[in-house]
Amino acid sequence: MNTLSYKTKHVNNETAQKEWVVIDAAGQTLGRMSSKVAKLLRGKYKASFSPHVDCGDNVIIINAEQVVLTGNKWTDRKYYRYSGYPGGQKVSTPEDMMKQSPDRLVRKVIKGMLPKNKLGAAILKNLYIYEGAEHPHQAQQPKQLDINTLN
Repeated sequence: MNTLSYKTKHVNNETAQKEWVVIDAAGQTLGRMSSKVAKLLRGKYKASFSPHVDCGDNVIIINAEQVVLTGNKWTDRKYYRYSGYPGGQKVSTPEDMMKQSPDRLVRKVIKGMLPKNKLGAAILKNLYIYEGAEHPHQAQQPKQLDINTLN
C-alpha cells in the first residue's frame, strides 16, 4: 500500500493556488456580499484551506458605489473611530462614507470580517475595490464570479 497517498498535505505560501476573481457589487447587499468576499479572501471555499496561511484568492470588486443597504441603515448605522486624544472620537454613517469614497465603506466592512492579526492585514492586501466597472487588472486574466452562487 502506498503510504504517501495518506499523508496530509499542508499548504504554505509557495504552494497556495491563488486565483484572480472579479465580483460585480451592483445591486448586492453590503453585508451578504462582504461575508462571501471575506470567505474568498481567506480561502475557505477551497479544499486545501489552512487557517494559518494566506491561501485565498485575489478579489477585485467593481461598481462599489452601487452597493445596497436595506432599511434605514444608510443614516442610522454609525461607525466610530478614535484618534487617542481627548475629544478625538469621530462618528460617520455609511451615507457619509459613500460620499467620500465608496471603496472605503466596503473595505471597512470586509476588514471587520477578517482575523484581527498580521494574517488579516496580509489577506486584506489581496482585495482591490473600484467605483466603476473598469479595473486595471486585465493582465491577471481574472474570472467573473457570480457571488450569489456561493454559500
